Amino acid sequence: MLKIRFILIISIFILNISCSKNVIEKSIIKEKDLELQMIEAYKEGLKELEKGDALYAAKKFNEAEVLFPQSDYAPKAALMAAYSYYIQNYYGDAVAELERFLKIYPNHYNIDYAEYLLGLCYYEQIVDEKKDLQSISNAKSIFLDVVKKYPKTDYAIDAEFKLDLIDDILAAKEMYIGRYYFDKKKWISAINRFRTITDDYDTTIYVEEALHRLVEIYYIIGLEDEAKKYANLLGYNYNSSEWYKSTYSIFDKMYHENKKKIL
Repeated sequence: MLKIRFILIISIFILNISCSKNVIEKSIIKEKDLELQMIEAYKEGLKELEKGDALYAAKKFNEAEVLFPQSDYAPKAALMAAYSYYIQNYYGDAVAELERFLKIYPNHYNIDYAEYLLGLCYYEQIVDEKKDLQSISNAKSIFLDVVKKYPKTDYAIDAEFKLDLIDDILAAKEMYIGRYYFDKKKWISAINRFRTITDDYDTTIYVEEALHRLVEIYYIIGLEDEAKKYANLLGYNYNSSEWYKSTYSIFDKMYHENKKKIL
């Protein structure tokens, strides 16, 4: 009786091992099959991207990521999907893909490129400095992070260049509004706009005009010391500019008399 029980136990043990091996083998086969499908989808995405069908390429890259998310190809596929949307000008979809990438793969070695590309997505949406303030703000914030976090990369170099262009755009907006207030003789509002340019965007092409406008306004409202202060600043930094010549004429007696007539 004991012998029979022993044989049964051994049989069950062997059967369990056999079943376990079958499960493991099936799991390995299934995993390999998924990996092959994933690689095939990824390669098809690259092929479609080369052919110019970026939208279908993005779909294949997404498919590759979903098929085998634990693979090394998964984050690459996610990033390629974002890039595919970006080059097709589907910036909203690209932003969504990149934000998901940054959340799911925060330690990926291409994280610097992902952040840079996210900044580009917002930067490319800037069309009008008077309307696209959110895109301008987002692009500037992201590029500042790229410069700070990855200072020795090519992405940081281009981000710095883009930041200078963004400052030009923001300064242009301030100048546009400042001129409007100047024409309406709303002197305090105009001063605030022009001082924003001289204080925050002093490396832009608009700083010379902003300084000249401040001289002009302060002279008009009778604050000659303030006018001279900004005139000296303009002369010290930009004494060969046309705006400095215009500023110099403000202190001419004839100019003074003309201003009296206007007021």
